[in-house]
Amino acid sequence: MSCCGHNRATGRFFSLFANSSRKRFEKKGFEESQQFLIEGLKQAGFVGASILEIGSGAGNLHQTLLLNGAASATGIDLAPKMIEQAKQWAHDRQLDSQVEYKQGDFVDLADTVAPATVTVLDKVVCCYPDADSLVHKSLDKTRRVYALTYPRYTRLNRSLSKIMAGIFWLIRFDFRNYVHPPEQVRGWIEAAGFRRTYQNQTRIWLTEVYVKD
Repeated sequence: MSCCGHNRATGRFFSLFANSSRKRFEKKGFEESQQFLIEGLKQAGFVGASILEIGSGAGNLHQTLLLNGAASATGIDLAPKMIEQAKQWAHDRQLDSQVEYKQGDFVDLADTVAPATVTVLDKVVCCYPDADSLVHKSLDKTRRVYALTYPRYTRLNRSLSKIMAGIFWLIRFDFRNYVHPPEQVRGWIEAAGFRRTYQNQTRIWLTEVYVKD
């Protein structure tokens, strides 16, 4: 499957949830795996840092980091409607001067993205066909802290991924989700000079934070 077709489908798919994302966050706040991400980032340290969030969605995560002491943030997302929501939230929170947004595929945009102290990928590795390129290019942009959440490599997750792939194939929709072995993802990150400082999990998600030695 080409990344182009998949990315267009991904952008359309997640744009469908843009309007509901704000209402959900206002009602329920962060989900458990995102709370783990913030906990791990607090331990690693993000005050005064520049943040790069790939797959930034409606912006809640990096904007919360800004409200708690981060210096600046760049959000990148495939979904145009998510970028619109993030810009609106940033304006409402008086964060316009601290944020920059880019709509598109990070792997294609990487050369135009400045390095950041902290890079965050919340449920992004599982939505991209070329995880190898995504992880390595994002590591190249990371000065100190690399944080991500992706599916646990369980029988349940692998089965659900196959079922979803079958459904999307039947309706001729190019979006797919992927379940990668943690040992593979961890190997890529550690080979770039990072060591894991935090790990937590829910039934579905694995959250890890790495710090560069």
